Amino acid sequence: MSFVTGMCLFQLTRNALLNPDVRINKAHRRTAVLENQEEGEKYAEHSLRKFLRTRPPEVMPALNRFFSDNK
Repeated sequence: MSFVTGMCLFQLTRNALLNPDVRINKAHRRTAVLENQEEGEKYAEHSLRKFLRTRPPEVMPALNRFFSDNK
């Protein structure tokens, strides 16, 4: 439960502080061409996503190895 709460707090903090200007400032929503593409790319490719990209897609690697290893 604390992990889920931590992830929710992470997402809320990230949205409040690091969102590109387009999502917070209503005046810029009307523009057809966005000028902050670099900022949006930086927002989408955050450090947690970069870290998880290098990890294997397993929830519990030790448990997976325990049941999948042939003895």
